[in-house]
This record gives sequence, structure tokens and C-alpha cells, in this order.
Amino acid sequence: MLKGFRIALVEDDDFMGASLVQRLELEGAEVIWLRQIVRALGALRTPRAPIDAVICDIRLPDGSGEELFSRLCETSSPPPFLFITGHGGIDQAVRLMRAGAADYVSKPFDIPVLLERLANLLATTPQEKLPALLGVSPAARKIETLVHDVAANDRCALIIGGPGTGKGLVARRIHELSDRRAAPFVTVNLAREAEPHTALAGPSGALDRVGEGVLYLHGYSMIGEDAVGMILDALQEGFPGRILVSCGHEIAETRDAGGLRMELLYQLDTVEIVIPPLSHRPEDSVWLMHRLFPPMNARRAQPLEGISTLAEQAVRNYPWQGGGRELRARLAQAIHAAPGPFLQASDMFHERLADEVTTITLSEARDAAEKRHIIEVLDRCNGQIGRAARLLRVSRTTLWEKMQKFGIERDQR
Repeated sequence: MLKGFRIALVEDDDFMGASLVQRLELEGAEVIWLRQIVRALGALRTPRAPIDAVICDIRLPDGSGEELFSRLCETSSPPPFLFITGHGGIDQAVRLMRAGAADYVSKPFDIPVLLERLANLLATTPQEKLPALLGVSPAARKIETLVHDVAANDRCALIIGGPGTGKGLVARRIHELSDRRAAPFVTVNLAREAEPHTALAGPSGALDRVGEGVLYLHGYSMIGEDAVGMILDALQEGFPGRILVSCGHEIAETRDAGGLRMELLYQLDTVEIVIPPLSHRPEDSVWLMHRLFPPMNARRAQPLEGISTLAEQAVRNYPWQGGGRELRARLAQAIHAAPGPFLQASDMFHERLADEVTTITLSEARDAAEKRHIIEVLDRCNGQIGRAARLLRVSRTTLWEKMQKFGIERDQR
């Protein structure tokens, strides 16, 4: 009934919690049991893997379920919440549903009733058949949804992102979810090919090999007009495959230049998928570290016991200009050289002292939190500065000045 779903249970009562965990696991769910708001906030904001639903008691030892739900909604779109409430808390539960909660059950209740409500709630949320693609942040989940939508049609996708943001992963996921998944997935890296036109149309060229599959052009801004001409000719002759394209943010220069490269994109009727950098998705940098850690750690003669909280904090605060590739390289080196038993911040950032990475001034902490919050609000407002300023309760001028201070560029929203 619940096989493949990950459920977070926020319940402080040992008897009730143990009963629910046992029954949910019997139904096939993976359960994360949290007893306090302070623990639940971190676990739900930065989960190790996507959480499909939350079962939450209204009354908790360090606050209320309403407080937990409201604080999560301030910075992201939380998973669907199913609240458990006593008779006196029904009005509160109804108020929460009006604020966006999914459902509630009142005590005392039968477990089958709760399971039925939970199943109905999960039925409205498509279950992922594949693991999370880019992370667990709201931005990563939005990209995942867009990838599913693009995979369902046959339009070209223009995937835009900086180095190490996972553009190739997005292209492959579109192929895996599409009706063309049984046909070849052929990549041409235009940034590395000395003669792209030969790679495309020479003997055993990509245009012939792909058949009805997917041709993925990486580094599109590097494509020459002769190669573009070959693709345009192939399209006119009834090219049976699908084309996916990726590039960095230099696509703006390509648009300004116009010419055949833009003519090809117009003919392909592209859908844009923009991947924000890891510096805008700090929770995904921690998620990626935990995803990469087990196989790397297994190769050690004496595996580490785990990752320290300070190392997680350091990874969250690091800008990762090289994206996931930089994180992978640092993690591999850190695991190889770490004295153990836990991976520490000084292992990840050996060029600094550990206290320089993990201990920052109050002013720096405030600036980092302010920057993250501005980025999140701008994302929710699709880059509209006026609307974001109203939500932040500051003037447009103040918001613009802070964006300049923190290096937040409007065209990256």
C-alpha cells in the first residue's frame, strides 16, 4: 500500500509513535520518526532523500505542529502534511488546511482510517520511480517536475546551468522517462570535439547512430555554423530523433549574436530548463555529499564512521563555484586523507583551518542568512523585484542595494 514512499512522523508520544512506525513499515513505507520541532525542522528542510508526506501531531513538547508547518512554509513548499489532533484542536487543524495542509484526523482514531487518509493524500502526488535527480531543495523539485513534463512531449529542451550543475543528468533523465528510452542516447560534447561536424555527420556520425533516440548536444554555444547547417538539413529531411541541448549562461551572448545557432533553436521549439548553482541550493550540496559518501567511503581500507555535523555546516556554507564536480573532487580527497573516525570540515577544506570554515562572525552569519532568504523569495516571485520587495517589506531600492551587496544577479532568478 505504501511501498516506495518515505514518510516523516512527528510525534513525541512513545507508544503512539512506535505503533504508527510499526504499522507504516508493515505497509512498506520508509519512516523517519521525529519527536521534537527542533529536530523536525532540520530533517524536513534538508532531508537525505525526498519525503513524500508528513504525519504530524498538533501538540509537541517544544511547540505545535502549526508552528512547524508555518516555519517550513516560510522558506519552501513542504511535503503534504496530515495532522493528528485532539477534539479541542479541530479548529486549529481546519485553519491549517486553509493555510495549505493536506488533511487531518482527530483522536481517537483507528489506524486503518489514518492509512486510508494517507493513501488518498499520496495518490495525488506522483511517486518517483527514479531517485532524486539534483537534490531535495524546492528548486531541485521544480526541475524534477519540469523534467517529467518535458519527457512527456517531444519538444527540444534547452538546459542552462553553470559548470557541474548536472545538465547531462537532466538530459539523461528526460530520455529515461520518455517513450524513446529504448532507443540510443548519443552525446556530442561540442566543447571538446575538434571537428563537431565530423562527429555529427561523418562515418558513424551521431545523426545516423541516434535513429529514433535522443541526440544530446552539450556546449551548444561552441557549435559552428557548418555543424548547425548539417542539423538543419537533417531536420528538413525528416530526422526521426529528438534533440536536447545544453549550455552555460553564455546563452545570452548567443541570443544577442543571432544567426544560424538561434535559427536552429527556434526551429526546435525549445523548452528552457534553468538549473540554479549549488550556492543557491545549500541543502542540495549536503544531500549530494551524503549521496556520494557511501561508495567512496567503502573503498577505504578502514571506512569512516560517518560525516560530522561541522563538515555538513562547512559544505552548506561553501560557494561551490565548480558545482557538483568540485564537491565530488574535494570529497574524494577528504575521504582518502581523513584520519577518522568521522569526516571533518578540515578534511574537506584542508587549505584552511577547521575553525575558519566552521566558525564565522555574527555579521557573516546574518549576511549569509539574509542572502539565502532573498534568493528564496526572488525564486518564489520569478525574479520580480517589486513583488519580492513587498513580501520582504522593504523598498525596491533597499532590495536592489542588498542584491548588489551579496552579488545576486537578477537574470539568474
